[in-house]
Amino acid sequence: MQGMLRWLIPLATLTALGAWVSLAPPGAMGKLDAIGYAVCHRLEARSFHVSGRQMPLCARCTGEFNAAVIALIVQGFVSRRRSRWPSRGILALLVLFFILFAVDGSNSYLYLLKQNRAGLLANLPTLYVPNNTLRLFTGSGMGLALACLLYPMYNQSLWHAPDERPSLSWPQFGGLAGAVLLVNFGILTENPLVLYPVALLSALGVLTLLSMVFSMVWVIMMKQDNSFERPGQLWLPAAAGLTLALLLLLSIDWLRFHLTQTWSGFPGLSG
Repeated sequence: MQGMLRWLIPLATLTALGAWVSLAPPGAMGKLDAIGYAVCHRLEARSFHVSGRQMPLCARCTGEFNAAVIALIVQGFVSRRRSRWPSRGILALLVLFFILFAVDGSNSYLYLLKQNRAGLLANLPTLYVPNNTLRLFTGSGMGLALACLLYPMYNQSLWHAPDERPSLSWPQFGGLAGAVLLVNFGILTENPLVLYPVALLSALGVLTLLSMVFSMVWVIMMKQDNSFERPGQLWLPAAAGLTLALLLLLSIDWLRFHLTQTWSGFPGLSG
């Protein structure tokens, strides 16, 4: 069985990649748009723009997935196989990030309904007028929370001998949060030298998070949890996770485009 999977999984990965490339809009940014399209509303007014072109993800999702991929990269270098969640203080801060994300997201959604639906919905109460700066920063907090919880779970699932230390200390978490804040301030300048790399990182963040989750699911389904000793042994579950992530994105892209006939935001919604 394993010998057959070593051939079938890479073939499935290449097939899924080929299907994604053929379905996605042309150009490098078009391919990134296709990733964002599967997870984000992509409303024009709620997105940053680079050289007059809408980013692949809205402001909130840009912050979320950009912060997530930065956090995963940092943890890959400083945490390695550490498998315990961060301290209670850091977890409490991550919960606060989630609450801020939920509050701002709910308020923003209610504001969208007020703008686009007449009648009773026009009188929905909102806490404040939402804006892309708040969306960016609350999204980044959510991205940090996702990555800081997912990384130790990933290590718990895969390694035969995981490192039992917490995945991040306070100094490491502070440096990580500072790096994300610095990138966010760069995003707000809307400088193309910042936004083009951010467009790539945020789209890769979507693919990376989904691939990690699906690779853990694959390992559990194949009853291989806690059986890996070297990074080189992870290529098959990583390829399986990437394939499943691409298939999910492809399915959502196909369905949404079939319904809306546009790679931009949902027709009829603005603001």
